[in-house]
Amino acid sequence: MSSRFDEMIDRTGTHSLKYDLKKAFGKPEDVLPMWVADMDFQAPETVRQALAKAAAHGIFGYSATDQDYDEAVCQWISRHFGWDIRPEWLVKTPGVVFAIALAIRAFTKEGEGVLIQQPVYYPFGDKIRENGRRVVNSPLVFRNGRYEMDYEDLERKIRDEGIRLMIFCSPHNPVGRVWSIEELEKLARLCEYYNVLIVSDEIHCDFTYPGVKHHMLASLSDSWAERTITCTAPSKTFNLAGLQGSNLIIPNEKLRKAMTDELSRTGYGMLNQMAIIACETAYRTGDDWVEELRGYLKDNLDHLTSFIEEKIPEIQVIRPEGTYLVWLDFRKMGMDAKQLEEFFDKEAKIWLDNGKMFGDEGEGFARINIACPRATLEEALERLEKAVSAKRP
Repeated sequence: MSSRFDEMIDRTGTHSLKYDLKKAFGKPEDVLPMWVADMDFQAPETVRQALAKAAAHGIFGYSATDQDYDEAVCQWISRHFGWDIRPEWLVKTPGVVFAIALAIRAFTKEGEGVLIQQPVYYPFGDKIRENGRRVVNSPLVFRNGRYEMDYEDLERKIRDEGIRLMIFCSPHNPVGRVWSIEELEKLARLCEYYNVLIVSDEIHCDFTYPGVKHHMLASLSDSWAERTITCTAPSKTFNLAGLQGSNLIIPNEKLRKAMTDELSRTGYGMLNQMAIIACETAYRTGDDWVEELRGYLKDNLDHLTSFIEEKIPEIQVIRPEGTYLVWLDFRKMGMDAKQLEEFFDKEAKIWLDNGKMFGDEGEGFARINIACPRATLEEALERLEKAVSAKRP
């Protein structure tokens, strides 16, 4: 049976980072983009209608969130994650990466270390370095086809490096882990003992696969909530990244004030009108749409997994528990990061995120985005199979 998500929509000529900037990124024009984490699906119809109505009104003046907006955000978090948050805990920013940079400046000094766990979303390290802080890495451990946290290494790095701030990824991008309650509790206890503040990037929280549940770290304990800044946004869930709006959940009043003070120093004022309308509408009307999307993504993941296992055994799929991003292990092909990049660009003709950008631990891996129509995914897999086959003895 066909799905609304099967529709092929031409995104070229729309200022799309994913499709329109091939030349700027040094990519051939005939590569198939399967990289940056936005979806090739239209936002829910209710959201598009609300935005069209606002556009037809024709006045785009200064806007601000209100009680209805806050209520929609709080109800979404309560409905989907069982955490009853308060409107006054919300801090709005134009994006999660922006918020992470704010936290780095607000809670650390130049030269201090900030802890991350590579391979991880590369802007974490970028923002640490760009703000004159040191990246302190406690690598994830890849064991039996699954990534785990190394708690002994975490404690050693926190203690020896005097860590005050950790940037945590949950669900994890790019390796797809959805951390269990036990794993989260162990991390939180460690950070509590050493008085480490956690900035928890939970932007992919709405994407889990059957049998897996995402738990917001701060929801597990009031004391842990007091030392956690939880970063959420409707951008990944409803494909709204270009509207630039995110919602931080900060129960601790002192931390919240530090963040809002830092936000004020940037000169940023308020969310734009379209971001406000899209977020509120999505959170009030989007439950069924998200449920259907999860099913479609699960089918895409199953298709990718079976295709690669049957036809491209040189590649290992690290099957994700969450997100619409899949971490692929190309190490059996014996190529370094540069060779792998050339292989994707010139032979496979697909644009993937090279694993090396997520840290040295990602060398030999690549990230593929499966939030696309099945036909697009099939084209990418067929190109990949043909290129790998050509390299076989």
